Amino acid sequence: MEIMGLLQAAAPVVQDPKGLAMIGAGLAAGGAVIGAGMGIGRIGGSAVEGMARQPEAAGKIQTAALILAALVEGAALFGVVVGFLIQGKITF
Repeated sequence: MEIMGLLQAAAPVVQDPKGLAMIGAGLAAGGAVIGAGMGIGRIGGSAVEGMARQPEAAGKIQTAALILAALVEGAALFGVVVGFLIQGKITF
Protein backbone atom coordinates (compact mmCIF):
# COMPACT_ATOMS: atom_id res chain seq x y z
CA MET A 1 0.00 0.00 0.00
CA GLU A 2 2.86 2.38 0.81
CA ILE A 3 4.61 1.58 -2.47
CA MET A 4 1.55 2.66 -4.43
CA GLY A 5 1.53 6.00 -2.60
CA LEU A 6 5.21 6.50 -3.39
CA LEU A 7 4.64 5.75 -7.06
CA GLN A 8 1.71 8.15 -7.21
CA ALA A 9 3.75 10.83 -5.48
CA ALA A 10 6.58 10.37 -7.97
CA ALA A 11 4.30 10.29 -11.03
CA PRO A 12 4.08 14.09 -11.55
CA VAL A 13 7.89 14.28 -11.48
CA VAL A 14 8.23 11.70 -14.26
CA GLN A 15 8.65 13.36 -17.65
CA ASP A 16 8.79 10.18 -19.70
CA PRO A 17 6.27 7.39 -18.98
CA LYS A 18 8.45 4.82 -20.78
CA GLY A 19 10.38 4.23 -17.58
CA LEU A 20 7.18 3.30 -15.77
CA ALA A 21 6.33 0.91 -18.60
CA MET A 22 9.72 -0.74 -18.17
CA ILE A 23 9.05 -1.10 -14.45
CA GLY A 24 5.70 -2.70 -15.28
CA ALA A 25 7.34 -5.15 -17.68
CA GLY A 26 9.89 -6.08 -15.04
CA LEU A 27 7.19 -6.55 -12.42
CA ALA A 28 5.20 -8.76 -14.81
CA ALA A 29 8.16 -11.04 -15.50
CA GLY A 30 9.27 -11.09 -11.87
CA GLY A 31 5.79 -11.78 -10.54
CA ALA A 32 5.39 -14.70 -12.93
CA VAL A 33 8.68 -16.23 -11.83
CA ILE A 34 7.96 -15.72 -8.12
CA GLY A 35 4.50 -17.27 -8.49
CA ALA A 36 5.91 -20.25 -10.36
CA GLY A 37 8.55 -20.77 -7.71
CA MET A 38 5.94 -20.77 -4.99
CA GLY A 39 3.72 -23.16 -6.95
CA ILE A 40 6.50 -25.61 -7.72
CA GLY A 41 7.67 -25.49 -4.11
CA ARG A 42 4.19 -26.31 -2.91
CA ILE A 43 3.87 -29.16 -5.41
CA GLY A 44 7.24 -30.58 -4.34
CA GLY A 45 6.46 -30.33 -0.65
CA SER A 46 3.08 -31.97 -1.04
CA ALA A 47 4.55 -34.73 -3.21
CA VAL A 48 7.22 -35.55 -0.64
CA GLU A 49 4.61 -35.55 2.12
CA GLY A 50 2.37 -37.85 0.07
CA MET A 51 5.25 -40.23 -0.61
CA ALA A 52 6.15 -40.29 3.07
CA ARG A 53 2.58 -41.15 4.02
CA GLN A 54 2.08 -43.76 1.30
CA PRO A 55 5.42 -45.10 -0.01
CA GLU A 56 3.80 -47.67 -2.29
CA ALA A 57 2.25 -44.84 -4.39
CA ALA A 58 5.52 -42.93 -4.75
CA GLY A 59 5.83 -43.59 -8.48
CA LYS A 60 2.37 -42.27 -9.30
CA ILE A 61 2.80 -39.26 -7.01
CA GLN A 62 6.17 -38.41 -8.53
CA THR A 63 4.79 -38.62 -12.08
CA ALA A 64 1.82 -36.42 -11.24
CA ALA A 65 4.06 -33.89 -9.46
CA LEU A 66 6.39 -33.62 -12.46
CA ILE A 67 3.45 -33.05 -14.81
CA LEU A 68 1.97 -30.40 -12.52
CA ALA A 69 5.34 -28.67 -12.14
CA ALA A 70 5.70 -28.55 -15.93
CA LEU A 71 2.24 -26.98 -16.25
CA VAL A 72 3.07 -24.34 -13.63
CA GLU A 73 6.36 -23.59 -15.37
CA GLY A 74 4.53 -23.24 -18.69
CA ALA A 75 2.16 -20.69 -17.19
CA ALA A 76 5.14 -18.78 -15.77
CA LEU A 77 6.78 -18.79 -19.17
CA PHE A 78 3.69 -17.09 -20.63
CA GLY A 79 3.95 -14.39 -17.95
CA VAL A 80 7.63 -13.79 -18.70
CA VAL A 81 6.96 -13.64 -22.44
CA VAL A 82 4.18 -11.08 -21.89
CA GLY A 83 6.59 -8.99 -19.81
CA PHE A 84 9.18 -9.09 -22.57
CA LEU A 85 6.56 -8.24 -25.20
CA ILE A 86 5.55 -5.20 -23.18
CA GLN A 87 9.19 -4.22 -22.98
CA GLY A 88 9.58 -4.69 -26.74
CA LYS A 89 6.67 -2.36 -27.49
CA ILE A 90 8.42 0.53 -25.76
CA THR A 91 10.27 2.73 -28.22
CA PHE A 92 12.95 5.18 -27.17
